Amino acid sequence: MDELAQKIDCLLACPPYGLPTEERQSALLELLKEELEYACRKNSAYRNYVQHWPADIRSAGRIAELPYLPVGLLKRQPPLSLVDPCEIKRTLTSSSTTGQMPSRIVLDSPTARRMTKGVIAIAQDFIGSARRPYLVVDVPGSVGGGPELGARGAAIRGLQPFASEVTYCLRLDEDGDLAVERDKLLQFAEARRSSRVLVYGFTYILWKYLVKPLCAANICLGMSDLHILHSGGWKLLQEEAVDKATFNEGLARVFGCSADRVIDFYGMVENVGVIYPDCPEGNKHVPVFADVTVRDPLTLQPVQEGEKGIVQVCSVLPTSFPGHLLLTEDLAEMVAFDGCRCGRRGSCFRFMGRVAKAEVRGCGNIERSRQRPV
Repeated sequence: MDELAQKIDCLLACPPYGLPTEERQSALLELLKEELEYACRKNSAYRNYVQHWPADIRSAGRIAELPYLPVGLLKRQPPLSLVDPCEIKRTLTSSSTTGQMPSRIVLDSPTARRMTKGVIAIAQDFIGSARRPYLVVDVPGSVGGGPELGARGAAIRGLQPFASEVTYCLRLDEDGDLAVERDKLLQFAEARRSSRVLVYGFTYILWKYLVKPLCAANICLGMSDLHILHSGGWKLLQEEAVDKATFNEGLARVFGCSADRVIDFYGMVENVGVIYPDCPEGNKHVPVFADVTVRDPLTLQPVQEGEKGIVQVCSVLPTSFPGHLLLTEDLAEMVAFDGCRCGRRGSCFRFMGRVAKAEVRGCGNIERSRQRPV
């Protein structure tokens, strides 16, 4: 295990978008084979799954030939695990609508450490490494305090290494709904107009509980030197006919910045340590320690550049659960396998939404269920 961990850390230490595609793919393939064999030794159910895969993993010539799990299998109870219960430090839970089973992802200390390092490596390539005031458009309770952590809390905590201080600007009203703390937000903006600031919120929360009320009150915070990162499903915004351009312009108007300071990133708790922010060209890039395969919905064969299909994500970071290769319920277009004009190496894609009839995730368990954050 020590040798495997060293190989993972070595890849994690590389520039996230600096390796040529062939070199990155070769390094990933060999490491993934070792990780799959390790996972098979640690979990008999997973070993049985891999042994019934149509091809032997040792003879695979590319990542797309390795066995992948449908992401729904991570909803099973007890969670799929490669470690003893005493080694589990935290359980991440995906967002899900009321009555539906969330994914539960077990983390041991090494996987949790790599998860943090992976998010930091990716994020600092887009926003720099300096610490700065961190404005969270959410309530403090969303990060939780127990052994389980939801999607919202995981995203918020993932960016805390960039924070010199953390401020939450939403509260729960008497009905348990979210509401902006306007005075607190205005005081934050007034005190930090000359500072570089980091803002994060779930996509729908930003729109409904920040942009809409502040625009209605004709308030501009006058904070031009910031980055606004957001994640979460777009379905609720699509129902309101809000596209990405409208969303970015609304945030830019409220904060007083340019629209290119708004960065959407795709991520899922099952794909630990990997997020996919939009580059200036509007593409999402694959870091050196991960991969994305877009598969044809009918044949499940990998698509070519310019074609659309189901997203399969890959990460070498977890050793606490078999989350190395996961077939999601999301759709994407494979833009290019290398050569984006932004200068980042490696594959890039564009997220296209959910597979038809796939369950709708809960956008952080907000609004429709009126649940208090956990």
